[in-house]
Amino acid sequence: MLRLMRLSYVFAVLFFLTVAVQAQQAATPIRVAIVGLTHGHVKGFLHNLPTSQSAKLVAIVESDAALAKQYRDQYKLDPALFYTDEETMIEKTHPDAVLGYGTILEHRKVIEIAAKHHINSMVEKPLTTTVEDALAIRDAARKNNVQVLVNYETTWYNSNAEALKEIQAGKLGTVRKVLVRDGHEGPKEIGVGPEWLPWITDPKQNGAGALFDFGCYGADLATVINKGATPQSVTAFAQTHKPDIYTRTEDDATVIVAYPEMQAILMPSWDWSFAVKNMEVYGNGGTMFTVGPGNIISRYKGQKVESAIYPAPNLPQNQSNSLDYLAAVLHHQIDPKGDLSSLETNMVVVQILDAARTSIKEGKTITLKPLPQ
Repeated sequence: MLRLMRLSYVFAVLFFLTVAVQAQQAATPIRVAIVGLTHGHVKGFLHNLPTSQSAKLVAIVESDAALAKQYRDQYKLDPALFYTDEETMIEKTHPDAVLGYGTILEHRKVIEIAAKHHINSMVEKPLTTTVEDALAIRDAARKNNVQVLVNYETTWYNSNAEALKEIQAGKLGTVRKVLVRDGHEGPKEIGVGPEWLPWITDPKQNGAGALFDFGCYGADLATVINKGATPQSVTAFAQTHKPDIYTRTEDDATVIVAYPEMQAILMPSWDWSFAVKNMEVYGNGGTMFTVGPGNIISRYKGQKVESAIYPAPNLPQNQSNSLDYLAAVLHHQIDPKGDLSSLETNMVVVQILDAARTSIKEGKTITLKPLPQ
């Protein structure tokens, strides 16, 4: 009896020590390094970083000295943070994760270098420009047992989270159609920087034009709604309404993603009259429209009219922004599998975008099969 009591005491002590260690780890900011400064969304990261309790910036990699100086001066950053290549930075600083803020084409290289050193990655949307690169990224992640996540602005929208929650709970019945509108007036029109505009309008470095820049949001949501399933087919159409500005790629597209019981219609554009990120979900038990980051309009079967616009519930802190989410994943508080940011989800997103690009080029519907596991 005494021996059992002693063993119980030992196990209790070990349990509380484990809990204490996990709590301490969760309270410790993750060490992150930025790789690339040519993606303008890095400005939002640098703006939010001083108030973050989840992450600490330990390095920045940028080979363009003038661009590095511009950011160093603008955000009053320590010159010692800056490096010109990723390998040297990793060997010197050993971050917990790298954050990719270069071209989409560069994502594979950034992730593979980090993975080789057993370092996690989070890149800006979309994951990459081709299925071939996506498979190589997945191989690197698996081989080195690292996380690869993709940051979408819309992942942190209360409105999208609430819509996904209602879909998963069956409150809208069987979802038959999803329509996602994403875009703005155009990158040149909204004044993106000279380090950004040349590559985002280059189909090689960006994957396409508006199709990849904004089509990825809807493909991401459609994939999660369908629990990661590969769609049956993709049919896409594209136009360039402003050929004097966008000489190399489309500025408007429509993509029909077909599933056995549902269609997702993606409407990415650089030709909207204003910035928009909205989703419409049509189920046989109700409908739900997201209005920007935080609001919802709904109507359920049996109701005669749509509701007035109302605010969606707030997301938990560790799911409300990319830094807190990344820290929660690395601290093993969140399993990202199946999430909007997960590698598994974004393998399918790239497959959809790649098929849409082929559909536009060849003028036909592209049939899809699940990627090899």
